[in-house]
Amino acid sequence: MALKLRRRRELSTLQTEESRARCRLTVITVCCVTVILTTLIVGLYFTVKIVNAKFFYCSGSLRFISIEKACDGKADCAGGEDELNCVSKLRTNGTFPVKLVGDRLVLQVFINEGGWRTVCADNWRTKHTRLTCQQLGFTLSPRSARVPVKALSIPSLLNAYATVGTDSINTDIQSFLTASDKCVSGSVVSLSCSDCGEVVAEDRIVGGVDTEIDQWPWQVSLQWNHKHMCGGALLSTIWIVSAAHCFTGRTRELSRWTVVMGQTELENAKGVTVEHIVVHKDYSRLTNDFDIAMLKLTWAVTLKESIWPVCLPPHQLSVKDMLVVTGWGLLKEKGQVPSVLQKASVPLIDKSECSQPSVYDSAITPRMLCAGFLEGTIDSCQGDSGGPLVYLSSRWQLLGIVSWGVGCAREGKPGVYTDVSQLLDWIYTVMERHL
Repeated sequence: MALKLRRRRELSTLQTEESRARCRLTVITVCCVTVILTTLIVGLYFTVKIVNAKFFYCSGSLRFISIEKACDGKADCAGGEDELNCVSKLRTNGTFPVKLVGDRLVLQVFINEGGWRTVCADNWRTKHTRLTCQQLGFTLSPRSARVPVKALSIPSLLNAYATVGTDSINTDIQSFLTASDKCVSGSVVSLSCSDCGEVVAEDRIVGGVDTEIDQWPWQVSLQWNHKHMCGGALLSTIWIVSAAHCFTGRTRELSRWTVVMGQTELENAKGVTVEHIVVHKDYSRLTNDFDIAMLKLTWAVTLKESIWPVCLPPHQLSVKDMLVVTGWGLLKEKGQVPSVLQKASVPLIDKSECSQPSVYDSAITPRMLCAGFLEGTIDSCQGDSGGPLVYLSSRWQLLGIVSWGVGCAREGKPGVYTDVSQLLDWIYTVMERHL
């Protein structure tokens, strides 16, 4: 009997060990399969990422072409699909017929028989406000106010007026107005087309400091294949303004671009896709002149504390205080990329000083402005391109777009920015044409 019990115990022990061995084998097999599958998935992910960065897939002919051949003006895919979704170019012919002037944002309209006219508040209605803002490319929160003629200090706003006449079926405000030498009510129209720039804030920036996106909620990151390439500024729920030089060479294919907004740190941030990218047709890579681009988002974003548009500057804005530049560019020339958004305060430099032979000489065109310190120390840098240079008047206004410079924060070589005030006609034309 004892022998039988011993054998049963031995058999039970043997079965237990065999069961444990099978379990260990199963666990090892599952682990090996998991490791192999994970390796394959990771390998496939990086393979797709590398292929996607270097090649364009022609779905019609089921083949790949070099990304440099996409959007080069020549059809390399069957059906020319590699040329269908590309950056476009636009040159404006003439002056945009509507503008806002001075700190009071006084409305002026160009009337064929009378030239530029200040719009009198006589008979001005909400529908005229809405129509004018729509013509300027804005649909969010249009509103107007009356400004007494006696309060105007800019001579060009006086004595030549336009008043609302009979109704028109046209969609431009000019068709509602007639020229007049008098403004009976004694008040003119001040126009605000969006809730822009209403943020209390302070200063990539070489010599800058860490900041939060809530202070500069118009700052966006333009990403090519989900990698930060340039900065940009939000103008409305669907429009971004940036620099033309960000969209040359292989970066002209639209589907690779996304816009990340509302983020202080960019790691693993998701972006919004882009429907149109328009660069100024006169942009020159040789001179950096007309360095401006507009991006239209695929869908309108929801505005909140960390996502808010900046104001476009009016014509004839007088700048008295420091400007602020923001971005995720290098912390110093050939240096590190910051982990969080940077800001820096810089003064505007007079164009005559910036055009001195010892600075930039004749390289400064009428579409450029300079800001920074001639002794160096603080400046924008690589990765800040396309980002905003803003000024606080009654609201934060976009004065410049980070464009170019010799090195970063070098002595005698300040940052050069696209002068937004000189290209307002082009900006408004782009927004009007792509409503």
